[in-house]
Amino acid sequence: MMRYSHTHARHLWRLLCPPALLYTEMIPAAALAGTPAKRLLCDPRQQPVALQVGCREPGQFAHAAGCAEQLGYAEINLNCGCPSPRVAGGGFGACLMGEPQTVAACLAAAKDAVSIPVTVKCRIAIDDMDAQTGLDQFADCVLAAGCDALIVHARRAWLAGLNPKENRTRPPLDHDRVLRLKQRLGSFPVIINGGIDSQQQAADLIGRGVDGVMIGRAAVRRTLLLAEIAATRGCRIDVADAIASYLDYCAGQLAAGAAARMLFAPLMGVAACKQGARAFRQTVAKACANRADPKEVAVAAASLA
Repeated sequence: MMRYSHTHARHLWRLLCPPALLYTEMIPAAALAGTPAKRLLCDPRQQPVALQVGCREPGQFAHAAGCAEQLGYAEINLNCGCPSPRVAGGGFGACLMGEPQTVAACLAAAKDAVSIPVTVKCRIAIDDMDAQTGLDQFADCVLAAGCDALIVHARRAWLAGLNPKENRTRPPLDHDRVLRLKQRLGSFPVIINGGIDSQQQAADLIGRGVDGVMIGRAAVRRTLLLAEIAATRGCRIDVADAIASYLDYCAGQLAAGAAARMLFAPLMGVAACKQGARAFRQTVAKACANRADPKEVAVAAASLA
């Protein structure tokens, strides 16, 4: 979710789904060495938010965890699932599934440094790793190091041969493998990710045993899914009010110098499956290019049916 799960998008998502735990985009731990407060500053209205970090050095990860806790984040998450070649070139992301002891050392260092939960996000396997024994061995290693929860993207990652976009779609989904892992780990929290694009699908997977679901690209493409999920948690959202509140936020952020594209682009997915979607997206595109203001976007949003 790099370039998507930024602070403005999270503000909209929080308005649409108050019960959710939100995640930041992955931030390399090395980038936090200078001015972490500026890089990690999070609007308290968005909490609870988990900080997701890319890292392979225990000391760096412990430092990132300390910064996260100090700045009010609810969780620190070590990304072991990103298949980007640039990320792999730094020795972190999905390639760390092949180095469980390195991951364990990072987790142990962070657990010694903070009291907030320390979690891991991974794939079911990488490259030619056996998705049965390999995932079990990885899970056992991180649990022994004190991991508080495991978020599993139910696809293999091919670090050679597929680009990041292809790695999100071409390896087949295997939700059953994650469900078997949960069954094996008992009470340990396992959250499933990958290809979940409806409230019913999320509910079915939770009914089959996992402790939660992580929604990724669907939150971008079909943003009102978040409000549907909130409703199942007893939190009914007035979508029109939520969008109006977000546009008020946009007006304030524009006045403070925020980039229009970053502010308005998260609204594109609000129009999915709605009459008037094309006109709405055109207005949002104009707003992204500084050719429309929040009031025009509000008028277009009111016409959606």
